[in-house]
Amino acid sequence: MTSPTPHDSAVALELEPRQQAFLNLLQTSIPIAAHPYRDVAAAVGMTESEALATLRRLRETRVIRQVSAIFDSRALGYASSLVAARCASTRLDQAAAVVSGHPGVSHNYRREHAYNLWYTLAVPPTSRLGIEGTAEILHRMSGAETTRLLPALRVFKIGVQLDMTGESHPGDRAAGTLLGAAAVPPPPLTALEIAAVRELQHDLPDDAEPFRGACARLGLNLDELAALATQMQSDGRLRRIAAVLNHRRAGFTANAMGVWRVDPERIEEAGARMASFRAVSHCYQRPTYPDWPYNLFTMVHGRGRAECDEALAAIQRELQLPDYLALYSVQEYKKARMTYFSPEAEQWEEAQLAGRS
Repeated sequence: MTSPTPHDSAVALELEPRQQAFLNLLQTSIPIAAHPYRDVAAAVGMTESEALATLRRLRETRVIRQVSAIFDSRALGYASSLVAARCASTRLDQAAAVVSGHPGVSHNYRREHAYNLWYTLAVPPTSRLGIEGTAEILHRMSGAETTRLLPALRVFKIGVQLDMTGESHPGDRAAGTLLGAAAVPPPPLTALEIAAVRELQHDLPDDAEPFRGACARLGLNLDELAALATQMQSDGRLRRIAAVLNHRRAGFTANAMGVWRVDPERIEEAGARMASFRAVSHCYQRPTYPDWPYNLFTMVHGRGRAECDEALAAIQRELQLPDYLALYSVQEYKKARMTYFSPEAEQWEEAQLAGRS
């Protein structure tokens, strides 16, 4: 469990343009190849040794959090949801500690709103409590006054890619956008696919041949592992293999969750247009409640609040949507990669079920 800590201070990175471009590419995709970092580095005119030295430096300075496969929870059979909780300010830290103790909570923040605790929750396909039962237990254990489940009803975009070159502007459009979700759920995972998820979700080594160990442990050669990953991508299970940055250490000191009130008949059009903005890393349609009328969510990241405000204002001007809020994160209680098919989630659930008997 991560202790409640203020956001990291931003770091003034002294990276040359080739290194900045290399870091941009690492966030996009790392191929399963014999020498993947060499292949990525070649696109920006770097040697493999320069690329590895840059990678290790960025690890040491905690600019890069992790380099690993990034999976889609729902396509793996997990149920997941964003959760908003209203907690008394005097016990917010204690409530957050309870929530962060659940293995399926990967992100947990305090945000500037009456709903002041926001976290992501995922439970495995074997869960007996399910997402609603688990959220109810966390609501009770944390002492929250109100808890709202806000699952994604439609996904318009997923994927944080911070521009390290500084050449983009808040109103710029993205080169590519992920729209919608798989219409047909993929078939159940095979034993080999589950083993591959368990293997590839962990940090890749900073070696010239980072996939060699995974191949040995899975009993596959490199071509077989690449083919398996390609199939999992086509099934929607695997999004990409890429570097995940520590936003603030990379110089992006602010993030705002823009929540928008959109007429239902405009959701599809508005979501697609919001997702086209480069500054938007995530865009979802979510349910509403009597005390929560906002149904479209956009995450934006910037080098300061002014940059986030500018990005949201650019969206507002284009779509003419006056009713929106910018919810800034002011405390990071937990941020970790989700670990799939591990025993911790089952152990947490068994402990809760045993307490009921």
